[in-house]
Amino acid sequence: MQKSLILIFYFTGLFGFNLNERLDIAGENKVEIKRAINQTPDNQLSGMIWLINHMPEEDLKNLSSKFLLTNCNLAYRVWEESKWGKNIPEHIFFDSVLPYANLNERRDNWRQSFFKKFMPVVNNSASAYEAAAILNQKIFEMLSVIYSTDRPKADQSPFESIDAGMASCTGLSILLIDACRSVGIPARFVGTPMWYNNSGNHSWVEIWDNGWHYTGAAEPTGNKLNEVWFLDLASRATKGDMRYGIFAVTWENSDLYFPMDWLAGIKKYNGVDITDRYTQNLNSEELIPIRIRALDSSGLRRVAKVMVWGENDFTFEGISKDKTCDLNDHLTVMLPRGKTFKVQSGNDVRTINVNSEKIIDLEP
Repeated sequence: MQKSLILIFYFTGLFGFNLNERLDIAGENKVEIKRAINQTPDNQLSGMIWLINHMPEEDLKNLSSKFLLTNCNLAYRVWEESKWGKNIPEHIFFDSVLPYANLNERRDNWRQSFFKKFMPVVNNSASAYEAAAILNQKIFEMLSVIYSTDRPKADQSPFESIDAGMASCTGLSILLIDACRSVGIPARFVGTPMWYNNSGNHSWVEIWDNGWHYTGAAEPTGNKLNEVWFLDLASRATKGDMRYGIFAVTWENSDLYFPMDWLAGIKKYNGVDITDRYTQNLNSEELIPIRIRALDSSGLRRVAKVMVWGENDFTFEGISKDKTCDLNDHLTVMLPRGKTFKVQSGNDVRTINVNSEKIIDLEP
């Protein structure tokens, strides 16, 4: 190999892997992996070695040197040139900016086109936090991608979601993560295989800015992160449970896998149990979540004004969610256990006794 053997031995020793073993896994593609190493600038070699050490085995067998070199070069560029790059530690850069993919999605060469499209959008941002909030506000309209359960598949790559014009929470999260990474914002995929009440799974995004912050993809909350519709659901997750826990994807070595509901039983992508981050503010069991849907004659969700009133002059007004929102994203009101309330939309009025959480369907 032409690349300095001293550098290679240094970095392979530093990251604790045998380069020859990785080349054996690459098989016929080892020529491309060697070329990627040989052509990587010395100041980026640690990143390329890290990537080769941690990339999935199928990528070792298939990705070209051009793909890897372009990805590595552009990742380093935004790390070095972005306003927030100087605040990103190397280990965060390696795991949450440098990777070209999240899980099993198709490998698109998105980094250069996304950089050109999205860097002008966030160039005046003062921080990665601010830039991530702006991206979540703007990119989905820019790309004409909406939430829809009619999407072709769950695990869409960025370009597959753009071509379809729609994606589920998984595809939307992948799209936002890659947009963040393209401008140097560390981002990772987060999700749960199943909410505690068996109402379904969900995927979302965490970005790093002196700590991790969360947001729902295509569900912006103005200029703020850490405000999401599913916080009550997440707060009741179960740490250590591969079905009811909350996990983040990592490319680092891990004793855990990331549980993918769209590929049940596949355990080859690494994960970290981060349930504790979401359960620290567990709601009191004396307040029960009541979720409200307004359904049209076809049984489809629609936007409608909803009122709730009851004991001690309690009143609440809200707007129900339609099909453009996640299937588990409902207008939710926390009501005290053991009390009686009325729920109304249009001419439909229901009386409910709050003894357990429930979904109320109205016909406005």
